[in-house]
Amino acid sequence: MRVIGPAGENYGVLSLSEALSKAAEHGLDLIEISPGAVPPVAKISDYGKFQYEANKKRKAAAAKQHNVEIKSLQVKIGTGEHDLDLKAKKASQWLGEGHKIRIELFLSGRSKYLDEKFLRERLDRILKLISVPYKVAEPAKRGPKGLAMLLEKDK
Repeated sequence: MRVIGPAGENYGVLSLSEALSKAAEHGLDLIEISPGAVPPVAKISDYGKFQYEANKKRKAAAAKQHNVEIKSLQVKIGTGEHDLDLKAKKASQWLGEGHKIRIELFLSGRSKYLDEKFLRERLDRILKLISVPYKVAEPAKRGPKGLAMLLEKDK
């Protein structure tokens, strides 16, 4: 196995017993870093310190990660302009935060059988009010409750 010393120096390729004796000389542990490499790579270091640094890296990576949620807005055919304006402001805020938005045109009763073009115009009413640049991730599709489309922030 290839052995790396505590200060980063390269001891070269050593047998396991030689590597363990080198680690014992320094009073440290022998940690296998990449077992899949040919030959495997091991480092002479303090195992507790190694675990601490690995945990610190993992937490830093998790802090940088941003989870994208799919927020949902539901409008009906007869939703008024003021209500649409409020929903569009909320959608703009969510898009600004980086979330995706599912806008659903809820259809009940006989409204399910209305002209497709008319229904898309009703959906477009709220799209015109959204102030943040966006792109359509999924175009409007028929679903069990009506029409639904997915929006995401435009880069």
